[in-house]
Amino acid sequence: MNKLSLTLLATLALTTLASAATLTPQIKNSSLIIYNANIGLVHEQRSLEVSPTDTSITYEDVAKSINIDSVNVTLPQDIEINSQQFRYDRLTLAKLLQANINKKIEVRMLRNRNEFKIITATLLSFNGRNALVKTLDYKIISVKSSDILFSKIPKELITKPSLVWNVKIEKEQKAEMKLDYLISNISFKSNYILNIDDNSSNLTGWITINNRSGKRFEKTKLSLLAGDINTNRPIYKKHLQRVASVMQTTPNVNHQAFEGYHFYTIPFKVTLANNEKTQIKFFQEKNITIERLYTATLSNPLYLTGEHKASVTQSVKLQGLSKALPKGVVRTYAKLNGNTLLLGENSIGQTPRNRPIELKLGKNFDLKVRESIFKRDDSEQFYNADIKYSIQNSSDKAKTLTLLVPFNRNESSSIKTDKSYVFAQGNLVAFTVVVKANTTKEFTVNYESKK
Repeated sequence: MNKLSLTLLATLALTTLASAATLTPQIKNSSLIIYNANIGLVHEQRSLEVSPTDTSITYEDVAKSINIDSVNVTLPQDIEINSQQFRYDRLTLAKLLQANINKKIEVRMLRNRNEFKIITATLLSFNGRNALVKTLDYKIISVKSSDILFSKIPKELITKPSLVWNVKIEKEQKAEMKLDYLISNISFKSNYILNIDDNSSNLTGWITINNRSGKRFEKTKLSLLAGDINTNRPIYKKHLQRVASVMQTTPNVNHQAFEGYHFYTIPFKVTLANNEKTQIKFFQEKNITIERLYTATLSNPLYLTGEHKASVTQSVKLQGLSKALPKGVVRTYAKLNGNTLLLGENSIGQTPRNRPIELKLGKNFDLKVRESIFKRDDSEQFYNADIKYSIQNSSDKAKTLTLLVPFNRNESSSIKTDKSYVFAQGNLVAFTVVVKANTTKEFTVNYESKK
């Protein structure tokens, strides 16, 4: 096999199995796109010099989670690729011993209880914990494998995940090498902080990136694609072995809608260490108008028996935002006497811009709703019930409450009441009631429906 002679320009580290050493890779024009589907698309570019005597190229430091079938490499036309391999040798004592058979090594020998000496010898063989070596004076002795010292890693051991191409090169030249490939075990999620104050709010969005792809991305251009792409690849969910949080902020993340997805580009280069979390601020909007909502979902009046108490859910509704939001978790906070209080947590889906967002906070302590049978007059063909609704407001402010009552909406059904209502979400009757501070409001509704 001809010896491969690869000379790297300032930004390359390529070698072959016959090379004396592996140089440190320096990548230029690198970028990374992370998808919701726990996959990432890596792009890298390196420069190299090759000659017709070179028979292979080893591209070091690809991600351990690389999808080999997705590799797309671009080289000049007169460099022909015949085959491709993915190689990665985890460095172990056994592999080091095997690679050094019949080679000079050093052995740490115990001289006395507290003192060692180092001797030079040739490694003949090994078997687990013990090895046979031949000293410079031709003595064959048994030593512990753990006492053998190695000065370098043998060239046949590829200790970084690498792609190896067997190539045919027609002429000596300088070339640009571009590489694209998919990786797994890298993902992002969105988290939002909503700070509310009376009827106004500020919303901040953070992207949290989990990288356990087996590769460190150094000062790379980072983009995120929000949306659920179709993929044939399985999604694996594993816990991070080591977690570190790095907060990086920017007010100017570029956002672009594309083919039904939303594409976010971070305007500065990002370093993503392997097995770590990195957080980046990607969104901020201030002075968002909010509407406070109070809702109680009640029983179907045709099947209500006796009296039933219902809790009231309080929510805030944000008017449409200027940017689309990736799906994520929104945590809502407010201040009281200088103390920050968590009011609630919500998950939101992929949300287009200018679409209102409703966030549930929890159960309201001061609003109580009761529903009870006021009168029942069923016949053989119809259900007929008069239901009394009672809303108690124990707070010092007037509240507007929405009661949602499931009821069959058809030609044979009827609703009779002095209270106005609308149908919401299909078969939900919605009553909007204003209750003054520290008062109770009651009204009665007659429901009739064919059995």
